[in-house]
Amino acid sequence: MKLTRVYLFNVALAAVVIAVAACNGAAPATPAGVPAGLAGEISFYTSEGPEQLISVKGVIDSFQKLHPGATIQLVNIPDDGEFDKKMAALFAAGIPPDVFTINYRRFGPFAIKGALQPVEQYLANSQIVKAGDYYPAALDAFKFKGRQYCIPQNLSSLGVYYNQSLFEAAQLPLPKAGWTWDEFLRDAKVLTQDINGDGRIDQYGLGVQPSALRLAAFIWAHGGDIVDNADAPTRLTIDSGPALEAFQWFVNLQVKERVVPSKADEATEGDLSRFEHGTLGMYLNSRVETPELRATIGDRFQWDVAPMPVDKTTATVLHSDGYCISSGSTNKDLAWAFTEFATGPDGQKQIVLTGRTVPSLQAVAQSPAFLVSAEPPANSQVYLDMAPYIRRVPVMTTWLEVEEVLNEEIKRAFYGDATVEEAAQSAVNSTLEYFKLNLNDLGIP
Repeated sequence: MKLTRVYLFNVALAAVVIAVAACNGAAPATPAGVPAGLAGEISFYTSEGPEQLISVKGVIDSFQKLHPGATIQLVNIPDDGEFDKKMAALFAAGIPPDVFTINYRRFGPFAIKGALQPVEQYLANSQIVKAGDYYPAALDAFKFKGRQYCIPQNLSSLGVYYNQSLFEAAQLPLPKAGWTWDEFLRDAKVLTQDINGDGRIDQYGLGVQPSALRLAAFIWAHGGDIVDNADAPTRLTIDSGPALEAFQWFVNLQVKERVVPSKADEATEGDLSRFEHGTLGMYLNSRVETPELRATIGDRFQWDVAPMPVDKTTATVLHSDGYCISSGSTNKDLAWAFTEFATGPDGQKQIVLTGRTVPSLQAVAQSPAFLVSAEPPANSQVYLDMAPYIRRVPVMTTWLEVEEVLNEEIKRAFYGDATVEEAAQSAVNSTLEYFKLNLNDLGIP
């Protein structure tokens, strides 16, 4: 099988990362706690939009006031692709960032190659936070081969943004916990309308990205799974049983029910823009869109968030980013102190003000700082109610490559360029080599 350039790029990076780790000591010393009055300078790389960046800068300012001798050099690269390239370049050059944020789906290649500092002992010795303070789903997502490598800053999940004004105009009951796939589809059909009578749909009921992070939640809700073993997967399992049935139901939203914009309509205007303009009834995404929706919609119409609809069971998919410390950092105590502060109560209370983040700390998430706001969504509690039903995609050294292939096959089926059976089988066959490579990385025969 021909490997994608993404994986080959990771392989090239890995060789250099190993060398960097060796130069800095392959086995990091067990931390003995972080002293007061920390001093020095560390670099912090992140990838944030303008609203969230304001809060990140606020966290840095607050930390530096507590430690006047400490300096945090912030570098923000908003584009995820450019951020990944920059990370690779820094590690390759032997000058990795001291601290950086990364999604749990992306940290596996760094952990397996010794590029990250394990933090479980720092966490155990902390006087500010303990492992039990965090939602387990978020903390566990940053474990690899039994070790804790990063500290989560958020516990978001896939939910249903909905235009409350459109629901009320159509005399539909507002979505609530326990609503079913049938009710979800019924609402999407009613909200899909030719408003001006020209024979073209100009208001759709639903906007959903045809991707693994959206499909997975439906597969789990239908009683299926996307891989054969969550901890050491050997293949995708979307080609049969409940998983294939859910895949077909998901695709039917576009190819049969026509409640989702076609490929041509999507190219004309994206789902987020349609929702902002009031011509989309429901939009599936994580908490990440909240700041933009607040800014763009204003008081033009009412909107809120509902949980994912229920089928055989209840399920949603994890969206979480974590603070990671490079094993090559020359000031790990300062790097940990900043990580501890940013992901601790004071840091999370500042970050939550933007509306983008569902705090990973249970106490902050359950406090008025998150739950009470004059701005929408009114139902922030929905994210906490869904926490017990959050599932994550596999943490693998090659998951991004698997996801890249799977996303393309989902799109082919979603827009009618292949049957679901063809797309599912192609995805399974085309990703087998990546699962083998991951098992090799884990030392599993």
